[in-house]
Amino acid sequence: MEESQSTAQQFWPTGPEFSYLAGSLAELLDVARREFEHDREVAKASLAAASTILQSEIERHSGARRSRAVGLVGWQITRVRIFIDKNLHRTIHTRDLSAVARRSPAHFSRSFKLTFGEPPHAYVVKRRLEKACRLMMTSPDSLSEIALRVGFSDQAHLCRLFRQAFGQSPASWRREFEVQ
Repeated sequence: MEESQSTAQQFWPTGPEFSYLAGSLAELLDVARREFEHDREVAKASLAAASTILQSEIERHSGARRSRAVGLVGWQITRVRIFIDKNLHRTIHTRDLSAVARRSPAHFSRSFKLTFGEPPHAYVVKRRLEKACRLMMTSPDSLSEIALRVGFSDQAHLCRLFRQAFGQSPASWRREFEVQ
């Protein structure tokens, strides 16, 4: 028992860094718990982010990643996700995201793709589409208003990307998933 405690103490960090990490994980898991019955996509995204944070911290502390290609660490993942979600309504540049993560734009782009499995722009578009879906289900706003609220230039932009992602127009998707 004592041996496993000392191993755990060596592995898990202490201090403010750990508090921030633990708080971020708790917040993500709480979102997943709250949204599980209402919006499974949001719950899945929160669980995936928590999993990614835990995996990166485990690898960072175990020394498993020795190659030069390293993804974002936990605090960077959390800050970048929060920044994206709070700023979906406006243009988000890679330089903005790299500043949030405190990396150069080129290094950030490589690290982001390693962490999330897609480039920053594709991830931002996916988050915009996810928010548009939530708004279409919960808001009476028109598609053009929703498009602008989630950061698309106009309704046509939303429609084109929505059709690419889901294989149907937002209007038909909205009718299909409308709450009765």
